[in-house]
Amino acid sequence: MDHITRKAYAKVNIGLDVLRRRADGYHEVRMIMQTVDLCDDLFIERTAEPGIRLLTDSAELPTGADNLICKAADLLFREKGIQEGAQITLTKRIPVAAGMAGGSADAAAAMHGLNELFGMGYSISELQRLGVKLGADIPYCLTGGTMLSEGIGEILSPLPAPPACFLVVAKPDINVSTAFVYGNLHVETLTYHPDIDGMIRALRAHDLKGITDRLGNVLETVTAREYPVIEKLKELMRLEGAENALMSGSGPTVFGIYRRCETAQRAAEAVKRSGLAAQIHVTAFHVG
Repeated sequence: MDHITRKAYAKVNIGLDVLRRRADGYHEVRMIMQTVDLCDDLFIERTAEPGIRLLTDSAELPTGADNLICKAADLLFREKGIQEGAQITLTKRIPVAAGMAGGSADAAAAMHGLNELFGMGYSISELQRLGVKLGADIPYCLTGGTMLSEGIGEILSPLPAPPACFLVVAKPDINVSTAFVYGNLHVETLTYHPDIDGMIRALRAHDLKGITDRLGNVLETVTAREYPVIEKLKELMRLEGAENALMSGSGPTVFGIYRRCETAQRAAEAVKRSGLAAQIHVTAFHVG
């Protein structure tokens, strides 16, 4: 086998709480992560020439050694002492710098693909142990699905998938630095924390209303204050029939949850007409 393809699925946070800032500077989180059907494609080829070469159709992404895909590939090759190389072609759909773990999902997909293509023999837990060195979201992205994520994001507990529904995902024409958001989050002054335990109960009861009633993300206290377009998008999505809407991760992407595909499609058209978002997708939770 000289090549392999992999899909990299985006995620949203249906609940995101930050508990404290640790002495090492990392933040301790408690959040519920969910993959969605919006995905990137990776085509991975063996090359005789050593090293990693990354090609992409996205002008927004660097393709050098700083790209998370290249870092992940280089880490695996060094760990196994592999002298061959690989060329990775990335077709990008997940918005960049959007709070949807696009970079981490791409790195995780590359790790899966390289592990199989080169017969490295890593287990998922071993890949997660390596991946967390590069990014806190990579261990989750290596499994996907519905997960309670704790610690700095590396402690994962599987949860039941939510009921079938449809999402409108909209990213405004701005990029948000995760470091800026966490750097300006004052955990000790937070007066609101999402009901993560209640969300878990709703997931186990397969109760969509129980889930949407509890959507919450404490990082909105930073990002939405800095970028008012986030609240405007949430309000518009609710007006267009969303059960509820929320910012994903550190933002600025906003997603609305809809019971019917037709309602989601109409809402996406309304968001497009509003000019509030540069990238708009209708998708669903990925539970396969």
